[in-house]
Amino acid sequence: MQTTELSLDTFLSRFQLLRPQVNKASLNQRQAAVLVPIVRRPEPGLLLTQRSAQLRKHAGQVAFPGGAVDDTDASLIAAALREAQEEVAIPPEAVDVIGVLPPVDSVTGFQVTPVVGIIPPNLHYHASQDEVAAVFEMPLAEALRLGRYHPLDIHRRGNSHRVWLSWYQHYFVWGMTAGIIRELALQIGFKP
Repeated sequence: MQTTELSLDTFLSRFQLLRPQVNKASLNQRQAAVLVPIVRRPEPGLLLTQRSAQLRKHAGQVAFPGGAVDDTDASLIAAALREAQEEVAIPPEAVDVIGVLPPVDSVTGFQVTPVVGIIPPNLHYHASQDEVAAVFEMPLAEALRLGRYHPLDIHRRGNSHRVWLSWYQHYFVWGMTAGIIRELALQIGFKP
């Protein structure tokens, strides 16, 4: 599929200059954070994982590395970096954190803060066998192409909400992960 090139410099300037819109108040009190890793390349990539099929929650889903904040985490950013190291062996010191996106509520009762960071292209990922089935990279320009996301309205427990769906190669990207990527695309205003 043909996409317009998106340089890392263009992404960074748009991310830092365009402030995200503030979302409605969160219904969830438990805190979690995910790392949104942008791979530093001439044509940057977006690093994603596929969760293990053996997990109790969200088995087999495409996700960002991340998880619940624990007592040892000094901040939401520290939680995202710790989880990324535990899940795919990204050293915290290798991540250049450039900011956060507004938190989103998960269906499992967490308020999840996406932490956006730039990582070097030469990292050797080592997926945690207990948590991660695969680690893959999607070209950032393709990930941020709004036309690739399709809405699905879901009604659950008397509430309705919109879920976004997409495919990349043989990976089904949907739910909170697709929503976070789509919000990032909206924030930077990239029009391929």
